[in-house]
Amino acid sequence: MVDVPALAAEVRDGMIPAYVYNDAGVFALERDRIFTRSWVFLAHESEIPDPGDYVVRRIVDDSFIVARDEAGTVRVLFNMCLHRGMQVCRAEVGNTSHFRCPYHGWSYRNDGSLIGLPFHEHAYGGERGFPKKGKTLLPAPSVDTYRGLVFASLDPAAPPLREHLGEFAFYLDLYADQSPAGIELRGPQRWRVKANWKIGAENFAGDSYHTPHTHSSVVEVGLFGEPKANKRKEGALYFAGAGGGTTYKLAPGLGFEGGMRYVGYPDEMIAAAASRWTGRHRELIGTDGFMFSAASVFPNLSFVHNWPRVNEDGLVRPFISLRQWQPVSESETEVLSWFAVDANAPAHFKEESYKAYLMCFGSSGMFEQDDVENWVSITSTAAGAMARRLRLNSRMGLALDGEVVSRRPASFSGPGTAYVGFGEHNQRQWLSIWADHLEREPAAAGGGEMR
Repeated sequence: MVDVPALAAEVRDGMIPAYVYNDAGVFALERDRIFTRSWVFLAHESEIPDPGDYVVRRIVDDSFIVARDEAGTVRVLFNMCLHRGMQVCRAEVGNTSHFRCPYHGWSYRNDGSLIGLPFHEHAYGGERGFPKKGKTLLPAPSVDTYRGLVFASLDPAAPPLREHLGEFAFYLDLYADQSPAGIELRGPQRWRVKANWKIGAENFAGDSYHTPHTHSSVVEVGLFGEPKANKRKEGALYFAGAGGGTTYKLAPGLGFEGGMRYVGYPDEMIAAAASRWTGRHRELIGTDGFMFSAASVFPNLSFVHNWPRVNEDGLVRPFISLRQWQPVSESETEVLSWFAVDANAPAHFKEESYKAYLMCFGSSGMFEQDDVENWVSITSTAAGAMARRLRLNSRMGLALDGEVVSRRPASFSGPGTAYVGFGEHNQRQWLSIWADHLEREPAAAGGGEMR
């Protein structure tokens, strides 16, 4: 049994019981108290642009069909036949007007409604025994979108998605709203790692401290100069609403256009972003000199924005990636990694940006390999007896008495709380939200039986 109040108190103090990164009891609590009620990212509307398009995604053990029906409405349907519980959709992506269960042949429209039941008259006496009208695949209890990102919650009483995101929506717009066309996604690449799902989410939320060490080889080969220690410690950490992230500090005097050119955006994309983003977005980059980088929104969606060199001539191109840390068990995570780009970007930029993404992240990216080596080792070591005695010190940025020793930026136009330099304020904040969920009783199972 997990002593949840004691665990939560230690986490909020910044002393993390090491076993939380590989413990079956903790994972059971996460499954029942976080993933049964949090807003979880499933897909982006660009992945299902046409009627009949669908993808299959999961919230831990629950499989969902995210489909665009014939009327153009996005549906999120539990992938389980009403008859004997077989998955009605076995392919991960496709286009269809109907889903047909391979077990007994029950058929459903892509809006979820049941329309076909073999031997209906002989098996059930027709409508007298089983009326088909009104029967549908079970929809996700709560579904909402933001900037084309489709989220679902298993809690029918979940707060509105926009309320869940809170002020983090300001930062999400930097990744997903660079022109009126929004972003389009390519992927996802999918692979599994023997690592706990929380480690990646925490890392992207605010670990600028690891980059000068873990990713030093990326600097040495000339791919990306920013991870140097002086670059990272001059950047800012921010946390707002349900998420937080990191920024790099740009050279003084660049302004908004100069800062965007520095990381590789062409002028037409800079103009589009300038017209789309708010004045505070432009000030964050142009006046304050902070360029957005990695971020996480609770519980398991992360973003990254980097700008490596993509050819021998030194051409720099930025890329944006979305990634989801899909829990499989306490010691295994399925990573879903998408390349994201402004839908209105020039064709040459899209290809150069995609190359930048593949070089750095994705299943074969250089940053990816560096990170996963650490995360697998942490998870493996956390399974032993000694890990139950160890409290990991995650108090960077705090004095012994709890006083914050990190400095605030002289100017920071974004919402939330920001600090300059190294610190673990974001990881503590993310884990405090995690602890809040663990202390709440499991969400009540909703819905009635379907007859």
